[in-house]
Amino acid sequence: MTENIHPIPAISSLRAWLESLRLRTLPLACASVITGSALAWWQGHFSLSIAALALLTTALLQILSNLANDYGDAVKGSDTPDRIGPLRGMQKGAITQKQMCFALGVTVFLTMLSGVALVIRSCHSFSDILGFLALGALAIVAAIAYTVGKKPYGYLGLGDASVLIFFGWLGVLGSYYLQAHSFHPVMLLPASGCGLLAVAVLNANNMRDIDSDRQNSKFTLAVRLGATKARHYHLLLLAGSLLCFALFAVLNSLSVFGWLFLLAAPLLYRQGQYVLRENSAMAMRPLLVKTVKTALLVNLLFAMGLIIN
Repeated sequence: MTENIHPIPAISSLRAWLESLRLRTLPLACASVITGSALAWWQGHFSLSIAALALLTTALLQILSNLANDYGDAVKGSDTPDRIGPLRGMQKGAITQKQMCFALGVTVFLTMLSGVALVIRSCHSFSDILGFLALGALAIVAAIAYTVGKKPYGYLGLGDASVLIFFGWLGVLGSYYLQAHSFHPVMLLPASGCGLLAVAVLNANNMRDIDSDRQNSKFTLAVRLGATKARHYHLLLLAGSLLCFALFAVLNSLSVFGWLFLLAAPLLYRQGQYVLRENSAMAMRPLLVKTVKTALLVNLLFAMGLIIN
């Protein structure tokens, strides 16, 4: 029996939980609510209380997804000490399955509580109440089913579609509708732009883990595409997001402030060059953090532009 060449260091219980919560992912998760709320402000329908509840609910959903991801990958043995990405609490043995299940239950309860409060505060009709309660339940199921269960959709290459839907379309349009109580098809453009950037973050993560995911039968879209095509796909996500925001600015004749998001274009361009130049999975490790920061910056600049405009 051979020894593990990458021994797992012991960590404190507090640090283990902080690692599993992945608090650094929360700002990006909330980007869709920020963009949707900025659109509501732009239309004169902004509500601070509704926006705050939407942010809280989204943050809890992201935490639920993070904990479920750790649980699912640990149970399936997908996250091994040889992977490039960081190991979390369960993989390090600092959190037991029973403890994680309890944490998942508490997070589901808090998410439901926040979601119901959001619906009560914002919805004016019975149909809206039913609709958003159903969407909330679907979001909770999607957060858990990404890596948990016999056939988690994250292992089937469907994670990208899920991120686009929940962190793009539903996140932006839902937070906008809860404040404005209206829908305009043109809002799909910034919703898609926000969603494509979130997918780019997931793709950067999947390109980093492409080898270990393939070995553990985790067939993410990056694994299915292969390393080269996954990089080209990453470029399309970055370019597509800017195009969506730009089309929205053109169609709505926004002032120069409405184009503030273009200040982040050089960062996206340099990231695209880096992705094409670096061929190793290890080189994708710093890319993940950079993609998160750049995606958040684009959304913040777009939101600021709308508010100033």
